[in-house]
Amino acid sequence: MKTLPSQQNIDASGVNTFSFNNKVAFLRRKKVEEITGLSRSSIYAQMADGTFPKNITIGAKGVRWVESEIAAWCLEKIKNRK
Repeated sequence: MKTLPSQQNIDASGVNTFSFNNKVAFLRRKKVEEITGLSRSSIYAQMADGTFPKNITIGAKGVRWVESEIAAWCLEKIKNRK
């Protein structure tokens, strides 16, 4: 069973120890395209089939991706290369 990030920071006494010292950063789509080399349509197609991190809504029309999730996706691609 996959552990959710919010569950990973629970100490033995049940207290959530997460803090923003972990430096959460959001990326715009253009930056995600630049980092991954994927086109806009490829990003959304892979999101739809569950092979790319989902974006988050930050406003009425704004979406962003979590930088650490994009980095993890890139590292997974490197790990699984043939």
